[in-house]
Amino acid sequence: MTLIRQCSKTACVRPASSTLTYVYAEQTAVMGPLATFAEPHSYDLCEEHASRLTAPRGWDVVRLELPEGQPRPPVDDLAALADAVREHRGVVRSEPGAGPDEVEYGATVTEIARRGHLRVLRDR
Repeated sequence: MTLIRQCSKTACVRPASSTLTYVYAEQTAVMGPLATFAEPHSYDLCEEHASRLTAPRGWDVVRLELPEGQPRPPVDDLAALADAVREHRGVVRSEPGAGPDEVEYGATVTEIARRGHLRVLRDR
């Protein structure tokens, strides 16, 4: 038995085609292809509601779209979301396995510590 997930908007009965996730620490709304599993902190939206999405004032909207006919890449949804937000914000990791205290912001600032959503940055 195949279950079709419905749009999360109230009174909408259309099938979901996209998943919306908010990254509160980065003030970013990420709209991407329908997630493999329904998550409690994300919203599945139909095509109409996904196309009309607006974010709160001061927030960015990142729209991730797979090329037509492309299969979904075999990566964890949360890792892909984090990578998309970092790419959108211009965050570059200094090494492939770098931890959060080795993240570089632009050319002159390096993150040296993190506690929750707060960061300690060092200017070079």
